[in-house]
Amino acid sequence: MIAEVGSILLDLEAGRVRAASPDPSAADGWRVDPAVKEAILACFADRRAETWTAGPFAFRDRVGVPPKALFESIDSVAADLAGRPWRIVPGGTSIRAGVHLEPGVVVMPPAFVNIGAWIGEDVMIDSHVLVGSCAQVGARVHLAAAVQIGGVLEPPGARPVIVEDDVFVGAGSILLDGVLVQAGAVIGAGVILTGTSTIYDLVAERILIGTAEEPLVVPAGAVVVPGTRPARGGFAEQHGVGLATALIVKQRDAGTSARIALETALR
Repeated sequence: MIAEVGSILLDLEAGRVRAASPDPSAADGWRVDPAVKEAILACFADRRAETWTAGPFAFRDRVGVPPKALFESIDSVAADLAGRPWRIVPGGTSIRAGVHLEPGVVVMPPAFVNIGAWIGEDVMIDSHVLVGSCAQVGARVHLAAAVQIGGVLEPPGARPVIVEDDVFVGAGSILLDGVLVQAGAVIGAGVILTGTSTIYDLVAERILIGTAEEPLVVPAGAVVVPGTRPARGGFAEQHGVGLATALIVKQRDAGTSARIALETALR
């Protein structure tokens, strides 16, 4: 039973509800809860605006979607979270109400995390990262500088972008339209994936294609890098035109993990 508009943000922040949840019985391992997104959309119905301040910064937004209360308890049920076991480094970051942060999250400035997002334990959100509405980010994920994780509120049944545990997303990469990146995968710098993207798997010699009905799934442990493929047609061949694509070039191994490891001191 989804909470009324006035308490949906508290339920999201405390982790009592989420827009998508792990479900071993589902084909891709995840279950979307449309009622959560419907409740979030209802928060935008009141078009009045209000101003909030946080240190030297001022925010003006709709009354139903205030900034997240980062430094004080949000309700009696969440009082045990009052210690706020996160690092939100100064410098212009904005996190909206309704965002769930697990212990150990680090957010470098500037960054923006939108309503309904779930951020797992020990996640590193680097500078200039955007995490969209209802995105699901698992534990120990590193979102490197300038990564963009797309958001989705409509239609309510659409799958949000999901990044599972222990994934590394390289600088400048963009994940959109319900892409699912399974556990331990490595997305190289500059890779752009949408729900309907194509990935050429050079390891398993197969082509992975996403559709609007079944968005793209990046396999667990895959190392994905930018690549090109020839464009079709005589004119394209004559001029050597190529199209950008994504390639799986290997499975993650100890060497890969060592290169992308984050120093413990930085957490």
